[in-house]
Amino acid sequence: MAPETRFTVRRVSRDAAQVAMPGVPEHATLEMVSTVQPAQGYEYNPGMRPSSQLTIEALPRLDNYRNMASVQAAHRPSLGELHGEEKRVEDEEDIKDKDPTKGAGHGAGGHGIKLGWIQGVLIPCLLNIWGVMLFLRLSWVVGQAGIVHSLIIIGISAIVCVLTTLSLSAISTNGEVKGGGIYYIISRSLGPEFGASVGIVFAFANAVAASMNTIGFCDSLNNLLRENGLQIIDGGVNDVRVVGVVAIFIMVIICAVGMEWESKAQNLLVVIIVGAIIDFIGGAIRGPPSDLEKAQGFPGLSGEVFKANVWSDYRYSENVNQDFFSVFAIFFPSVTGIQAGANISGDLKDPADAIPKGTLLSLLISMISYAVFVLLAGGGALRDASGSVEDLVNGTMSSCVAAHNCTYGLQNNYSVMQLMSLWGPFIYAGCFAATLSTALTNLLSVPRLIQALGIDRIYPGLIFFSKGYGKAGEPYRGYALTFVISAAFLLIAQLNIIAPLISNFYLASYALINFCTFHAALVKPVGWRPTFKYYNMWLSLIGFILCVGIMFLINWVASIITLLIIFALYLIVVYRKPDVNWGSSTQAQTYKNALTSTLRLSSIGDHVKNYRPQVLLLIGQPAERPPLLDLFNLITKNLSLLICADLSHERLSHRGKGARQRRAAEWLKQHKVKAFYSIVDGMGFEEGAQALIQASGVGKLRPNVLAMGYKSTWQTCQRSELIGYFNTLHDAFDNRLGVAILRVDTGLDYSRVTTSHHHHHEDGLSLALPSASSSAPDLRAQHSPLGGRSSPLVGHRDAEVDNGRTEGRFRPKLAHLDSMGSIDTLDRYDSDSSLHTSGSLGTPTSHDSSKDKKPTDAGNPHDIIKSKTKAMAKKMLPLEQNIPPEILDEMTQFQRKQKNGTVDVWWLYDDGGLTLLLPYILTTRHNWSECNLRIFALANSRLELEVEERNMAILLSKFRIDYSSLKMVYTVGETPKKETAQFFESLLQGFKEGDSNASPKCMVTDSELTALQSKTNRQLRLRELLQENSSKANLIVMSLPMPRRGVVSAPLYMAWLETLTRGMPPFLLVRGNQQSVLTFYS
Repeated sequence: MAPETRFTVRRVSRDAAQVAMPGVPEHATLEMVSTVQPAQGYEYNPGMRPSSQLTIEALPRLDNYRNMASVQAAHRPSLGELHGEEKRVEDEEDIKDKDPTKGAGHGAGGHGIKLGWIQGVLIPCLLNIWGVMLFLRLSWVVGQAGIVHSLIIIGISAIVCVLTTLSLSAISTNGEVKGGGIYYIISRSLGPEFGASVGIVFAFANAVAASMNTIGFCDSLNNLLRENGLQIIDGGVNDVRVVGVVAIFIMVIICAVGMEWESKAQNLLVVIIVGAIIDFIGGAIRGPPSDLEKAQGFPGLSGEVFKANVWSDYRYSENVNQDFFSVFAIFFPSVTGIQAGANISGDLKDPADAIPKGTLLSLLISMISYAVFVLLAGGGALRDASGSVEDLVNGTMSSCVAAHNCTYGLQNNYSVMQLMSLWGPFIYAGCFAATLSTALTNLLSVPRLIQALGIDRIYPGLIFFSKGYGKAGEPYRGYALTFVISAAFLLIAQLNIIAPLISNFYLASYALINFCTFHAALVKPVGWRPTFKYYNMWLSLIGFILCVGIMFLINWVASIITLLIIFALYLIVVYRKPDVNWGSSTQAQTYKNALTSTLRLSSIGDHVKNYRPQVLLLIGQPAERPPLLDLFNLITKNLSLLICADLSHERLSHRGKGARQRRAAEWLKQHKVKAFYSIVDGMGFEEGAQALIQASGVGKLRPNVLAMGYKSTWQTCQRSELIGYFNTLHDAFDNRLGVAILRVDTGLDYSRVTTSHHHHHEDGLSLALPSASSSAPDLRAQHSPLGGRSSPLVGHRDAEVDNGRTEGRFRPKLAHLDSMGSIDTLDRYDSDSSLHTSGSLGTPTSHDSSKDKKPTDAGNPHDIIKSKTKAMAKKMLPLEQNIPPEILDEMTQFQRKQKNGTVDVWWLYDDGGLTLLLPYILTTRHNWSECNLRIFALANSRLELEVEERNMAILLSKFRIDYSSLKMVYTVGETPKKETAQFFESLLQGFKEGDSNASPKCMVTDSELTALQSKTNRQLRLRELLQENSSKANLIVMSLPMPRRGVVSAPLYMAWLETLTRGMPPFLLVRGNQQSVLTFYS
């Protein structure tokens, strides 16, 4: 009978020669899948060729989702390979950014020995918890706090630890946990700022905890020697110091030998501790074997003793008036072992499963053992005893209390556990094992944590200690640092002094662990999917509040110091801005806040008081036009939106586009330009600009000003480019955007200087943006035939303004109008010296040997450009390229300090105030704050000059715009000079009707010239006025003539702009969208 089920035969071939498939990568895996449906009477024929499907698709596999840095990571076919895109040479810069954790070390794992949950988590946690306090201080805690308060202390500690363990388990099961323990968990959850700061504090706390437990070992050893009449030096503090340093050194050596030795040592130690606990429980149940034990404060379990020890009896002890929280501070370090498994997470087989299971179980076992100890010690031992059998017989064992000379009992003797045990020496062995095992665990975790911090390069000082040795990558340098820290604190040799100190450090780290879980659960990023489900967001918040509250209740001064240390470490990381991307919940919160704020902003109506110039800057690659970007960055920095738009005729590959985006983002970040970068490919300039105008931004974060460079090649470029540039202005006005056009007489395009040949031509790309300077002559060397001619037909206000500038580039005389209407020509100081550069200018980290030298003369360019500005300029430049100093000076002209200059604003038409607002914003910036704002405005006639001047002054005062002078221009309607008209005629050669090379689609007709003759004369007259009044300004801002659709042609309009701007200082043409951007209402 034929089977009824389907079966699948898979044949996988890795031999590329077996199958010929165009477009299939050379090393692709090809699958041949044949599915056969058996039917009744069907006979399988081995020679029959099955229907097959050849594919390079990858099946879902674990290795496909590993970080690219992992040796087990598999390569999934890219979308381009699957889509059949043309194969291109991969960008070098594209390779380095494939790993989402670029720049981040993944911990110090990688050891050959991998541990399970018992060996790696349960036993280390138990050894850490069962430390010095169990054998040397828990009996003292019962004597001070009584049974009830002791159980409350244990209960509060248990609550803190359980809540923290739940939070720790949730984070640990939300993906793989690498080496670095608490640091790794917090840094990958809250980000490197919190993780690194808490990681340092936690490493320090563990190193000090190792000292504390070693001191406990030494105290116990001293007690043992004292009972036998022996001592090393003085039987006290010095013995602790000598023995402790030797003990720490030996333990560091054991840890450095490797995980296998440490694990074997742990197994032996935990057996000894469990045996000591059983020894104590058995002895407490058995009772005192002789009257000596009774006289020393162990009468045996009884209701009377239990009743006497129920409530607290806080006394002056250890140089402190003890209370509940002081006793709690001394006890709490005994439950801080819950992180022991997480500290060596890189050495665990399965950290996500082992950490919650082993930590919770160890916490349950240890808390039960502590509670049992409290009940047995409180029910079987007295608080005070003299130790005299005679006092026992007389019933006066407590008479020593009044004399303050009791030497035995819970309050006075730290060896009550030995007294109550079946065999006292075994308790000493348990104490040695507990203290040394806890110290061993702490010493093992600190170097791993330091190594993880060093690998991630968060703090430069720790990089040296991150070096691993051998196959296991043992951090020997970290062990040396740990030994130094632990030995230094061991020299204190006072257990009760160290314990409260590290309590705050541990509580701070536990608080951050709880906050991590709360924050991640609150933000709920898509990647938050912990497999451990027994946690609650609000319980984590309670744990955070509880930890912080206990910190301040224990010691508010130490708590403030702890928080200040964490905050200082946090600020260091914020200042350094490490280049890491770990997908932290802080990043998710940033996205959520941005999205929420953007949506909220969309529902808020526009108001003129909140207007901000949001600029869409057609610039290409940011590095190619530094002056253009610098100017608009000054306008928008810390104020509004700036989008740097890049347009390309060519269709870019995904890799090519990604490489451009990364280079642009890196350049903007390096030069501290707060802007977004957007690229459009496969379109012409006009189409791309139109797409950006319509689609850029989101909600209210949309551009309202289109900014671009002046097309200085409009006379020589292809006519289609000229029309596209001109139509872009129409597109901006059609979409109600303002327009700003910057012209710098030396040009804006420095792509040949700032971009290497490889970068500029990779993927066969070239910018579609109009060149601001290509093939343009050096207009500074030209002498305009329109020389400066005095004109008495210009109004004035506050004419006595210092118009000098030490960094002037233009040499013409300044026509200065005084109060009597006469014009004086003033010479201006002009530095024509060049900037000397040498060496490799493109390396940001290279040392500039001249940066410390002081200039020796006033013409030295060091007086012009600050060292910071020069360093920024050098970062723009490629390697091994010598830049002419005058070019470097031109590139950074908007970065340097403008001293005692002017910004001349020719506010000719009311466009809503944008022409006035942009230069005002510019003068509020530090580099331009010393420049005076001069306002030029039009007047209808000379008769109305005084009235219009007064009205304009009132308007400016209501706008609260500070200006140095106001000049009303009423001669703009006069006939321009003959040489000016001849200059304009020369601009239209080749574009006039009847010219041999004139294009029908880009031509100026005679009728158009006649119809627009008055407007043309206006532009010519404005040029003359500009030469007379603003030729020495640092910047000219003028209202942009309106290109009326269907009335003025592209060549005539560009001739107008050329007339206004040629041979002038940096010139910004501005036209608002006729909506008010200034208001005088409050």
